[in-house]
Amino acid sequence: MRLPFRQTRVLALALLTAAVPVTVLAVGGQAAAASAAATVAVAPAIPDSPAGRQLSWFLDAVSRAPIAESELREHLSAEFLKAIPADDFNAFLDRSKGVALEKLTTVKPELLVGLVTAAGQKFVLTISVDGDGKVASLGAVPEEAPIPPAPGSWAQLDDRLRKVAPETGFLAAEIGPGGRCKVIHATAVDTPRPLGSIFKVYVLGAVAQKIRDGKLSWDTKLTIKPEWKSLGEGGLIDRPDNSTTTVREAAKLMISISDNTAADILIHTVGRKAVEAKVRQWSGHAKANIPFLTTRELFLLKGVNHPEQARAYLALNPAGKLSYLNRTVAKQSLSDIKYWDKPREIHTVEWFGSPRDVCRAYAGLAKLSSRPLAEAMSANDGGLGLDPKKWSAVWFKGGSELGVLDLGYLARTTPKAGGKTYFVTTLTNDPRTALDESKAAPELISLSRGAFALVEKG
Repeated sequence: MRLPFRQTRVLALALLTAAVPVTVLAVGGQAAAASAAATVAVAPAIPDSPAGRQLSWFLDAVSRAPIAESELREHLSAEFLKAIPADDFNAFLDRSKGVALEKLTTVKPELLVGLVTAAGQKFVLTISVDGDGKVASLGAVPEEAPIPPAPGSWAQLDDRLRKVAPETGFLAAEIGPGGRCKVIHATAVDTPRPLGSIFKVYVLGAVAQKIRDGKLSWDTKLTIKPEWKSLGEGGLIDRPDNSTTTVREAAKLMISISDNTAADILIHTVGRKAVEAKVRQWSGHAKANIPFLTTRELFLLKGVNHPEQARAYLALNPAGKLSYLNRTVAKQSLSDIKYWDKPREIHTVEWFGSPRDVCRAYAGLAKLSSRPLAEAMSANDGGLGLDPKKWSAVWFKGGSELGVLDLGYLARTTPKAGGKTYFVTTLTNDPRTALDESKAAPELISLSRGAFALVEKG
């Protein structure tokens, strides 16, 4: 299942420009390879746009692989080819034989998202181009799976949650007027887990605090510096170096599509110490997040010279770690990152928090809330699908990487339904094996949906 937070998945992002691992379209390289079909059905509705022309080329190239490196350089950006050399891309094309485009669901000059079939399975294909019209990202994920029926009791929820992953945390709570999280039902409520991109609520909190203190504005212009760009699919990474955005836009992209570059720009803007101050205020496990990593730093620590670099970093005290980030990691290039396909350092190089910590962060955001902040947090509901007649607002942030899948929701009942604020989070991880998000994500959404129904009933 493809959700906005999926773009933070390290396996995908470690490939730099690929939206997913090069084997995903072929389901681990097996399904498409088993297909004997070699014809590519190109949908006639592909637009004559920069992204459209590259999509047409890709669909045609699948039937002609291997493609000469000279032709690949005409269509793939230099950064893409650094991350995925010609031989690897041709292997991807070979495993994609028989792919057929069924329809396009998102059509922008620089970005196309559509539904494709390969070996009888449906995938969501995404392709984006850079300022030169060359492919900047290309990948596919399985089509969204249906959401299972919600659990009817806390016992059912607990039983199903245990089956998602070997390590889980859960909290359903009511957030009172003073911002206190009153536990309604919980599992390992104070055990810290890797958060994935849920860490971005701390960044948003630091931004909102600076604005409340009069030191920043939602309309402040920010420069997209090349050294601040991170890995990801879409968003500010595709903007020209040294172009500008605003705090408002960066915050909304950071939350709504989990834009890593937007997050890093905001961390640099407010300062690492300001984010750490919010972590200390809202988390009972602040020490595990000091120094507070940017996404770029996390990818480099895990993807360059592993495991030596990660071990060297982890052996240091907080001051030594900060120095290592500034003197060593900052000099490294994203193109140095090497692909990995199993959970890596999820208990050591990550952002951490317990279910209660995440609730306190959401409660803190609610106290700092303004229209731009609320717009960012409510830009999508993470698939929750609550009845708007009963629920007036839903905030969502999720996070994932290989072995990590987390969801966090805040929802308010309508005044007629009591005007109460509830919070639900599910934190799941497996340090040994990548979670099957196509199954785990719908299940966690179902459990979250059921939790809100249960808290509403009282």
